[in-house]
Amino acid sequence: MPAAKKKTTTANASPERRRELLDTAAEVFAAQGYNATTVRRIADEAGMLAGSLYYHFDSKESMLDEILSTFLEELWDGYDAVLAARLGPRETIEALVTESFREIDRHRAAVAIYQKEAKHLAGQPRFGYLADSQQKFEKAWLGTLERGVADGVFRADLDIRLTYRFVRDTVWVAASWYRPGGLHSPEEIARQYLSMVLDGIAVRV
Repeated sequence: MPAAKKKTTTANASPERRRELLDTAAEVFAAQGYNATTVRRIADEAGMLAGSLYYHFDSKESMLDEILSTFLEELWDGYDAVLAARLGPRETIEALVTESFREIDRHRAAVAIYQKEAKHLAGQPRFGYLADSQQKFEKAWLGTLERGVADGVFRADLDIRLTYRFVRDTVWVAASWYRPGGLHSPEEIARQYLSMVLDGIAVRV
C-alpha cells in the first residue's frame, strides 16, 4: 500500500463528475474483476455512451490507477499520522485497525479491487507503487508487533508474521460484506474486532 503516485487529471473534466464515474467504475471492477470489465459496461452503469467516457479518462487502466492511488494516498495519510504519534504498541495496533475500517468505509470497492488485483497488477510498471506500498504496509505492522513483543505488551511466543497475516486478513476481508451506513460505524466494528483479536472471545476465569 503507497508511496502512492499522484493522480493525473483530464484538463476539461469536472472533478465532481470524475468522482462519480470513478465510484461507478470501482463498483464494476470490484464486482466483475478488472479484466472482465469493459469500458462499455462502465459507461452503461454510468448512464452514458462509451465514447463519452473518454472525455474524462483515456482508458479503463487510467480509471483503475486513479481509484487505487486515491485509496492508498488516503490510507497512508492516516497510517503515517498514527505512526508519527509514537503510541505504545497496543495503542498503535488499535489505531491502525480503526484507520483501516475507516478506509473500508470510504473506499470499500477500492479495497476489494486491491485485494483481488494487486498481486497481478504490481508487476506492471504503471502499478509498481502497489508493491512499494505493500512493503511499507508490512514494515509498519510487523515493526509494531515486534516492538510489542520486545516491550512485553504482546506474548513472547507469538509468530510475528503469522499474527500479522491473521490481523491483516481479518480486517481487510470486511470489505466483502461491509456497507457504508449500516448498523455499526467503522469505529464500532474496529472496537469489536480489536476486542476479539487482543483479548479473545473466551470468558476468563
